[in-house]
Amino acid sequence: MSIGVDDSRTSGRGRRFGCLQVTVFIVLAMVVAAAVTFWVVRTYVFPSEFKPVALSDAEARVLDTKLQRLDSFEAAGVSAERVPPVRSDDLRPERYSEAGASREIRFSERELNALLAKNTDLARKLAVDLSENLISAKLLVPVDPDFPILGGQILKVRAGLELAYAAGRPVVVLKGISVMGVPIPNAWLGGIKNIDLVREFGADEGFWKAFAAGVELIRVEEGGLQIKLKE
Repeated sequence: MSIGVDDSRTSGRGRRFGCLQVTVFIVLAMVVAAAVTFWVVRTYVFPSEFKPVALSDAEARVLDTKLQRLDSFEAAGVSAERVPPVRSDDLRPERYSEAGASREIRFSERELNALLAKNTDLARKLAVDLSENLISAKLLVPVDPDFPILGGQILKVRAGLELAYAAGRPVVVLKGISVMGVPIPNAWLGGIKNIDLVREFGADEGFWKAFAAGVELIRVEEGGLQIKLKE
């Protein structure tokens, strides 16, 4: 009988944690909580600036060729910190003609981010991702210093926009916007989340109808964007 009593007292079910074990558990819980808090604050409340995309020499030459076809852009090698000088042949009088003009715009994800990097204000605050029928953006937004609690800090904002071409018209759908990792309610976005804006508003006179009428093709794929305009 005495042996049975001793076994029950020494069984795992009757064992209690000592003060040292409880202290260790409390310290571990505090360390984990601190690590999680640091990660949340570091990632969402005080995010670090993005690293600008730097193209290789071969990629830069390809982008230069594309930009030279666009009258409003200079070559990619031009510094964004100053206004490019106007060349004499830019202002030479010439007759307007659309003969041989390309109506297609095509950029890769790296090229788009490299163009953003040309602007010193956006280079470290905006990053664009291209995937199948989806354009995603990450933006660092400075908060006004007079704003309560988060004044003077930087918030990370994410957004997703579905962009495609189907049934003879563009498809534009806002997939959502999140701030500090928290999705914004659809009601706060005016109820336009997950709605094809062209189909919803394209029948009425206005921007969306005119936009759809001028687009012949939109294709967003992994790492690339293609837009073709109508005549």
